[in-house]
Amino acid sequence: MNMEKLSVPIAIVISGALIAGALYYSNLKGPTTAGTVDTTTETTTTEMRTITSDDHILGNPNADLIIVEYSDTECPYCKVFHNTLKRVMNEYGKDGKVAWVYRHFPIDQLHSKARKESEATECAYDQGGNEKFWEYINMLYDVTNSNDSLDPSELPKIAKSVGLNVDTFNTCLSSGKYAAKVEADYQDAIKAGGRGTPNSIIISKDGTKTVVEGAQPYENLKNIIDALLK
Repeated sequence: MNMEKLSVPIAIVISGALIAGALYYSNLKGPTTAGTVDTTTETTTTEMRTITSDDHILGNPNADLIIVEYSDTECPYCKVFHNTLKRVMNEYGKDGKVAWVYRHFPIDQLHSKARKESEATECAYDQGGNEKFWEYINMLYDVTNSNDSLDPSELPKIAKSVGLNVDTFNTCLSSGKYAAKVEADYQDAIKAGGRGTPNSIIISKDGTKTVVEGAQPYENLKNIIDALLK
C-alpha cells in the first residue's frame, strides 16, 4: 500500500517486522491477512461517534490527544498493539498529553469468539466501572494467544482474578446485556472507515482526526504523536 500524502507533517519510520502487521479485508468480505506493516496515516473527516462519558477512557479526558482504538480481542496484532498503547500511556498519559479510548471491533468472519469476549469486558465494567474494564481487558489480552484460541471457560476465571463476583459476571454474560453496546461500537468502527484491526484515530484539540491503520510499532506511533503535539 502506498503512503498517502499527509496534510500534517508526520514522519513515519517504516518497519518490516511481521509482528506489527494488521488484518485487512475488503468491504468486510473475503478476509485476507497482510504480512507487512501498514503505514497509512492521514487526516480525515471520519464520521466516528463523539467521545462521551460512556466511553472507556484511560487517562485525562481533556488530553491534548485522544487515541480512539477499534480493536478485536482475538486479533494477534491487536494483542501486540495493546501493549504498544500501554507504553504510550506510560510515557504520555501521566502528564495528561494523551488519553486512550477503547472501542470494540470484533471481526466475526475471522474471530467468532471475539464478540462474546467484548461483552465480557462490558460485564466487568458493569460491576466495577472503567477501572475493572481496563483490568479485565488487559488480562484478557495477556491470557489469549489470539485467533480464537481462548477457551470461553477462561472468561469467568479472568473475572475472578480481577476481583469481580463470578456469579454476577456469568449472569451478565449469559444474558447478552451488552450485545447491543458491542454492536454499536462495531457499527461506529465501520462508519469511521475501519477496514481491519487494530484501527485507531487520533483526535487533536482542534478536532483534527488522524487515522493510524494497523499495529504500528511504538517508534512509529511516537513519531506521529510527537508531530501532533508540536
